[in-house]
Amino acid sequence: MQLVELGLKDVEAIRLILNDAILNTNAIYDEQPRSAEVVQGWMSAQLQNRRPIVGLVDENRTLVGYGTYGTFRVLPGYRLTVEHSIYVLPDRRRQGLGRRLLDDLICRATADGLHAMVGVIDSENAASRRLHEKAGFTLIGTMPEIAIKFGRWLDVCLYQKLLK
Repeated sequence: MQLVELGLKDVEAIRLILNDAILNTNAIYDEQPRSAEVVQGWMSAQLQNRRPIVGLVDENRTLVGYGTYGTFRVLPGYRLTVEHSIYVLPDRRRQGLGRRLLDDLICRATADGLHAMVGVIDSENAASRRLHEKAGFTLIGTMPEIAIKFGRWLDVCLYQKLLK
């Protein structure tokens, strides 16, 4: 697997991975698949704000996972804290790809002079919770029944890593 920087040419590959997560998991609490236009607009904003979008491609140059970070909250006091997201194709999960992406994002955020990284994780996503704990994130709280998806109330776990 090769780590690569992604750009607007990768909209469809990112959309495929993201929409799988939307439709089939609690990794993201959206319920409607995203159009190419929406993904392109999000990517354009990320790139304009100098926020990385990194991916892993296999030997066929197929995108199998991606990660990014962006604004945690919009108020100026939060400017040195980011929230990250990582998504991997279903048949490529549990192969260490999420860890490679997370490690890269941590390095980039540290190099960018950021202070803290936050992960917002569904409480039932044991694999993601373990990944974050192994990467040095600390569980800082759980918000019970904060969202609803697939007709069920969901709890969110907040994880934080100080970068300096």
